[in-house]
Amino acid sequence: MHPTIRHLTFDCSGEPYELAAFWSALLGRPISDIDAPGDDEVLVEAPDGGPGLLFVRVDEGKTAKNRLHLDLRPTGRTRAEEVARARELGARQLADHTGPEGRGWVVLADPEGNEFCVERGTSG
Repeated sequence: MHPTIRHLTFDCSGEPYELAAFWSALLGRPISDIDAPGDDEVLVEAPDGGPGLLFVRVDEGKTAKNRLHLDLRPTGRTRAEEVARARELGARQLADHTGPEGRGWVVLADPEGNEFCVERGTSG
């Protein structure tokens, strides 16, 4: 028998609940009912049974580029619309690797600096 991936865990030097709220809003996934502001760990649930996103308080801040990141594919939005929405939620854009034919991705960082990418959406 092989293990399954239960959570993808993000270290947080700030407030885990605030970072979880960003990802909850971005992905449209709920924060666990048992978590509250001030908790040392906060779970953004995966309603489809996939891995949740777990945000855990740590003492040290982020010091280097992520070795693992999420690639997001917007559904019902263009990449540009999703990037704009992520920025409104508190992300900042780091780079745009969109090619002339529309392929590629945009690199963003969440409020704690964790990188993620937005690929071309289902609407372009």
